[in-house]
Amino acid sequence: MGMQAEKIKEYAKQYVLQSWSKQGKLNPIPVQKAEGIYFYDYEGNRYTDMASQLVNLNLGYGNQDIADAIKEQVDKYCYIGPSYASESRSTLAKMIIDRLPDTFGKVFFTNAGADANENAIKIARMYTGRKKVFSRYRSYHGSSFGAGNLTGEPRRYPLEPGIPGFVKFFDPYIYREPIEFQSEEEATGYYIAKLREQILYEGPDNVAAIVMESITGSNGIIIPPKGYLQGVRKLCDEFGIVMICDEVMAGWARTGKMFAFENFDVVPDLVTFAKGVTCGYVPLGGVAVSTKIASYFDDHLLSCGLTYSGHPLACAAGVACVNYYDKANILENVNKVGAVLAKQLEEMKKVHPSVGDVRHIGLFSCVELVKDKGTKEPLVSYGKDPDGTMGKIIGLLKERRFMTYSHENMIFVCPPLIITEKQLLEELEKLDEVLSIVDFEFIE
Repeated sequence: MGMQAEKIKEYAKQYVLQSWSKQGKLNPIPVQKAEGIYFYDYEGNRYTDMASQLVNLNLGYGNQDIADAIKEQVDKYCYIGPSYASESRSTLAKMIIDRLPDTFGKVFFTNAGADANENAIKIARMYTGRKKVFSRYRSYHGSSFGAGNLTGEPRRYPLEPGIPGFVKFFDPYIYREPIEFQSEEEATGYYIAKLREQILYEGPDNVAAIVMESITGSNGIIIPPKGYLQGVRKLCDEFGIVMICDEVMAGWARTGKMFAFENFDVVPDLVTFAKGVTCGYVPLGGVAVSTKIASYFDDHLLSCGLTYSGHPLACAAGVACVNYYDKANILENVNKVGAVLAKQLEEMKKVHPSVGDVRHIGLFSCVELVKDKGTKEPLVSYGKDPDGTMGKIIGLLKERRFMTYSHENMIFVCPPLIITEKQLLEELEKLDEVLSIVDFEFIE
């Protein structure tokens, strides 16, 4: 490595606090350049991004359309406050509404996914006059204080004791459910009945919103069973509760639809988004609001505000990004290559004793590792991995330049949506090789 790369790494280790990590043993890769689905270090080693970084780099590296749009906006102006009408902000808002069901009317822009979710629950509480908010245990909605209280998994623990009024319920995680359901519909009936019971216990007139990732992301790509989201929609209609779908990770073509909820024939009241709206080129998030809720704020104060709401550079990137999804037929590629991914993962499930389950939709997938297929005992316990088992497995993938991340006992395979079938198959060979090592060295 050259001196430049060493200095970059040295400064990163000395001056940067890295998220979700013990800092002492970090050894970050200095990245020199990136293109397509690959990035390169200063020695010229090529790494394949099989997680789209944080499942946000949907269109990969070096997209010229997005880069040109940012440069063009820089030449006009980089910033103007939210109270002014900006071409890129206005255009992107209309583009988003045009891609949502016709019940949607306006967008409140934020900086990222966490504050999108925070503002969504504020809007729901202001609109309903109620205080309680339901969200699921296996969920991640952000780590700021409000979004962190929405979050159900262990990343919420540092925020506890939390904000009153946040209520958790269980996911339709059929693979881990001790009940043996005869069908997805039977499972849905069970989960919806339990949720309805919980709403009654909390007092329906107290519940402002039910917040869900349309498809659970970092907590296991948990795809709702048939009729589940429609069942939640019916509960919301019955009790006057706002249904909020968090599309921060699953949205923007990741699942083979522009938004993940479209896979389930349901229409929420609010949709939160971020990540794929600009593919990380400039940070941006937002809340899409139904016309009915938007009209409420014609005569009532919208008590939400951010200095960088609808930042012109971010919105310019967003306009180019959203246009590119159409221009490059990204949905078609996701469905085509996603079918190959599904087939390969299902084959790995058959072959490898360490693979308890695989879940996939579009290019959104994970491999769940177990010690025993019969008992379904996870390779590492929930919220605990004292021996660093998953880190070692991710390290084996990293040695092969297959770059992804794990959470709990799962490995994620969520490549950029521009990946080709040939590229995908090349990388899945590496995953298959590592799973063979797991079979013999990590399980009894």
